[in-house]
Amino acid sequence: MKKSRLIGLLCASSILTPVLVWAQAAAPPAAPAATSFTAALTGGKAHGDIRYRYEYVDQTGILNTANANTIRTRLSYQTEKFKGFSGLVEFENITSLNNKNYNDTINGRTTYATVADPEDTLVNRAFIEYSGIPKTTITLGRQGIAFDNQRFVGGSAWRQNDVTFDAFVVKNQAIPNVALTYAYANQVNRIFGTRSVQGTWHDTNIHLLNFGYAKPSFGKLSVYGYMLDLPQALALSTSTIGARYEITKPLGQGVTGGFAVELARQSDYASNPANYSVNYFAIEPVLNCGQWQFKALYESIEGDGTRAFQFPLGTNHVFDGLVDKFLTTPNRGLIDMSISARYSVRSTNPFFNNLKATFAYHDFSAQNGNMDYGTEWNLHIEQTIKTHYSFGVKIGSYNAGGLFTDTYKFMPYIGFKF
Repeated sequence: MKKSRLIGLLCASSILTPVLVWAQAAAPPAAPAATSFTAALTGGKAHGDIRYRYEYVDQTGILNTANANTIRTRLSYQTEKFKGFSGLVEFENITSLNNKNYNDTINGRTTYATVADPEDTLVNRAFIEYSGIPKTTITLGRQGIAFDNQRFVGGSAWRQNDVTFDAFVVKNQAIPNVALTYAYANQVNRIFGTRSVQGTWHDTNIHLLNFGYAKPSFGKLSVYGYMLDLPQALALSTSTIGARYEITKPLGQGVTGGFAVELARQSDYASNPANYSVNYFAIEPVLNCGQWQFKALYESIEGDGTRAFQFPLGTNHVFDGLVDKFLTTPNRGLIDMSISARYSVRSTNPFFNNLKATFAYHDFSAQNGNMDYGTEWNLHIEQTIKTHYSFGVKIGSYNAGGLFTDTYKFMPYIGFKF
């Protein structure tokens, strides 16, 4: 780590010092988990995670379909706590069984449809955590960061290599029903991996602040400010200020209903060469009836014809369709009107119990001007058995309007954790 980066992280930590001192005085100290440093190191736990996925992509205008077979393996070790300190290190490998049959973004196979899972071996996470201050955790190092529904900050866990941050993070819950998180990150480790020129955003100056208040009778309110200074992606250097509120209430026997609503405003920040401000609005009512869940969504992402509201750190795969046509918002913005239905199986057979099947339909159009972007339907079936085994399939079919081209994806997967 460069000296300037370390200084930046240490300076960021000083911002939270008054809060941490107050939190320490507000609650009694916790008992240590290990009696010695050696015991903490040797008494930790190892974890593993293996996921195989086949991804088929048929895209009009691309000569060859993609047939990607990839295996992701993760091995991690987490120490016990000693005097409030603990540590974790995690290694990751992504192996392709046939990397000549798809464009992985760095293999030069540009006549094939893209599946952004290049081969790589890397340190995925490596951090030290301190929890000696009651109701507070402090984490320094390479780690995942996610807020709320991950629309703005998340891990993009669908890709074989997820997003991590070299960061300093403080989480405080000293006030009842309140969660306050501050993060400073000087590097973003992206899904494209260490071998790609787009795989790492170096020397970033990212400040993330999220305030959450949650109570069953009230719901959950999040207020946030995300300031991104990205020297290697100047057009994405932005300041985003917003709020999200969600609540669910019982409506009758076996029936609950609620909604989520979110508003945000994004402006140019730091060395962004543009001068603009755009808005984001989403409202999502939900109805739960026994084993069924029904949702509707209206999402408006503003674009002025030159610039649009973007989500450079968001888990964008789970928004605006599984085919991933709108990972980057078009300059004229985006309106996504969608409906979905999910069914959860209840069975005495553990193979089927809690299996979930979700169907969704999207209608896309420009937020600025009258332009049809097309429609998309999705099907996602997933099952987890005893937390260790999981399998599923995602299917998406995008039918183009005045933007992009028809695309079909078929993506079965299976995973094992130990």
